[in-house]
Amino acid sequence: MAYDAFVFDNDGVLTRPTDRSVLTDAICGAFAEVGVADPTTEEIETMLSPTVDSLRAVATAYDLEPATLWEARERAAIEAQREELASGRKRTYDDVAALDALRAPTAIVSNNQHETIENVLEHCSLAPFDVWYGREPTLAGIERKKPEPYYLERAIDELGAENPIYVGDSRVDIAAADAVGIDAAFVRRDHRREYELPTAPTYELESLAGLSELPR
Repeated sequence: MAYDAFVFDNDGVLTRPTDRSVLTDAICGAFAEVGVADPTTEEIETMLSPTVDSLRAVATAYDLEPATLWEARERAAIEAQREELASGRKRTYDDVAALDALRAPTAIVSNNQHETIENVLEHCSLAPFDVWYGREPTLAGIERKKPEPYYLERAIDELGAENPIYVGDSRVDIAAADAVGIDAAFVRRDHRREYELPTAPTYELESLAGLSELPR
């Protein structure tokens, strides 16, 4: 049965992942903004991808409101990634041209901030997407990101799709697709060569050129 929509993760699928040092530098800047001059390495690592509980623990250690710390972190990350996009350091993979051949509706569902996805669409040459979702820069956004299916379900509903496929490059992408009950394609980019998946995706692709071999 042909897929009636193609939904894509962004980082590692459409665009190259943001350099880790860019994000850690942004996090250090966010800490400084809220008055924390010397966060620990562990705290910086936590702030790369915290749960609400781990964020709360870091904030409490400095007598901060979790929302205040997270707002500073998200704003810093958005601005840092905007600069990476504007400079061309964060760019699309060459094989995104394969999306031009798709006739079904397309969407993006990312764990990156919604504003960052809007910036990707502004700065990068990508085929038009019908729908896109990134996380809200809030505590609720942390709880709703993949592997939770929240944003994926919203995108599918907005597309009106009955048999979509989700294309990702991580465990959480496959888990989110499984939670919704749809097929998943895993793109094994260079940074995922030794990456192991706890559950098998429906398809494994070497590049987005492999989309042409899927039912459509």
